[in-house]
Amino acid sequence: MTVPLPKNRRALKPREAPRSEFRPRPVARRGAQAEDGPAEGASGGTAAEATADMKAISRTSSRGLDGFAFFVANLQTGFGPFLAVYFTQAKWTQSDIGFALTVGSLVSLLGQVPGGAFVDVVRSRRFAAGLSVVAISASAFALAMWPSFLVVLLAMAAHSAASCILTPAIAAISIGLVGHARAGERLGRNASFSALGNAVAAAGMGACGYYLSNDAVFYLTAALMVPTLVALSFIRSDTINGPPKPERTKGDPASAPRSDGSIRALLTNRALLCFAACMTLFFLANAAMLPLVGSMMTLRASETATALIAACIVVPQVVLAVSGPAVGRAAERWGRRPLLLIGFAALPIRGLLFAYTDTPELLVAIQVFDGISAAVFGVMVPLVVSDVTRESGRFNLALGAVGTAMGIGAALSTSLAGIMADRLGSHTAFLGLAIVGFAGFALLALIMPETRRSEPA
Repeated sequence: MTVPLPKNRRALKPREAPRSEFRPRPVARRGAQAEDGPAEGASGGTAAEATADMKAISRTSSRGLDGFAFFVANLQTGFGPFLAVYFTQAKWTQSDIGFALTVGSLVSLLGQVPGGAFVDVVRSRRFAAGLSVVAISASAFALAMWPSFLVVLLAMAAHSAASCILTPAIAAISIGLVGHARAGERLGRNASFSALGNAVAAAGMGACGYYLSNDAVFYLTAALMVPTLVALSFIRSDTINGPPKPERTKGDPASAPRSDGSIRALLTNRALLCFAACMTLFFLANAAMLPLVGSMMTLRASETATALIAACIVVPQVVLAVSGPAVGRAAERWGRRPLLLIGFAALPIRGLLFAYTDTPELLVAIQVFDGISAAVFGVMVPLVVSDVTRESGRFNLALGAVGTAMGIGAALSTSLAGIMADRLGSHTAFLGLAIVGFAGFALLALIMPETRRSEPA
C-alpha cells in the first residue's frame, strides 16, 4: 500500500540543517571575542589577541610606574640637603636647623605605622599615592611663600605625613603589579628611576639656586606635582593585585583570622625585629651626614654651596641609577644578607672619609659610598619586609613599622649631629656618626638571618 505524500510539505530552513551550523558561527563570534573574553569555542588567534592586549596594558602600567618613581624622586629632592642650605643662608643656627629637621622626622616616626595600615585597607593605592603627592607639593609651596619658623615646622610635618603614605603605596603598587617572584627586579627598576629623578632634580634645583634664588628650588618642587600625577594616571588599577591574603589550612584553628593579631604578629617576627634594629642604627648615623656636609660647605664657600650640594646629590644617584636593577637581580641570586652587609659597610667608611677631608671636590667624590648604600636599601627594605610578611597579609603595616624604626634613627641623628657640630666641631661629629654606622654593621652581621625563600618549581 502506498501512502500519498502531503501536498503542504515544507522544506527545512537552512539554519535548521545540522551542517549549516558549522559555517556562520565562527564568523559571527569573531568580533565578540574581544569583549566576551575567551569563551567556549574561541579560536587560538582570538586568545592570542587578548593576551597581547593584557601585555600591552601591563606594559603601559609598568612605564607609568617608571615615570611616577622618577617624578616622586624629583619632588622629594627639594626636601633634602637644600633645606640645610636654605636655613643656613637665613642665619639659622645648627641647633635650630637640627630642630626643624627633627620635627619632620618625629612626624614621620609617628605616622609610619598608621600610614602603612592605611595603605593596607584603602581601596585604591593610586588614590593614596596621588593624595600624598598633592600634600608634598603644597608643603614646598608653603616653604617658598611663607618661610617663617612656624610655617616651616608645619610644612615639614605635612611633608613627612604624606611621605608615610607615599612610600608604602609605591611598594604595594610595585609588588601588586609583578608579584613577589619578580619583586626584586621591579624594586630595582624603581630605585633606578628614582635615582635618575634625584639626579635630574638636583641638577635643576642646583641651577635654580645658583642662578635665581633658593626660593626657586621650592617653587620648582611644587610645580613637579603636575607631571607626577600624569605619570600616576598611566598605572591601570585593574593590573594591580590586592594585598596578599594569609594562607590558611582547612580545619586549622591557628590559621583563623584574628582581629588583634596584627601588631602581635609584628612584635613576634624575629627577622623583622632584627632588621628594624639594624635600620635604626643605620639611619642614626646616615640621616645627618649630608645636611652636615651642606652646612660645612656653606660656611666655607657660601657662593657655590648650592651647586656643590647638588653635585653631592647627583653622584650617589648616578651610582644608584646604574646599579639599582643589578642589585634587584643579585638579591634573587645571592640572597638579601650579603647585599645588606655591603650597604652597611659603606656608611662608616663614608663617615671616616668626611671627618678627614676638607676639599670640596673630594667631599663630592666620597658620595659614591652613599650611592652604594642607596642602591642596596632602595631595593632591600621593601623586599626584606615582603619576604618576612608573605603569609601575614600585613606588608604595608610591617613596612610602616620598619619605617618607624628608621624614623627614630633619623629624628635623633640630625639633633645629635647638630649638637656635636656646635660643641665639638664637624670633625668629631663625623667620627661619632661613623662609629654608630659601624655598630649597625656589626649588629647586622651577628643577628640578621637570610630572608630569601626558594620559589616552588
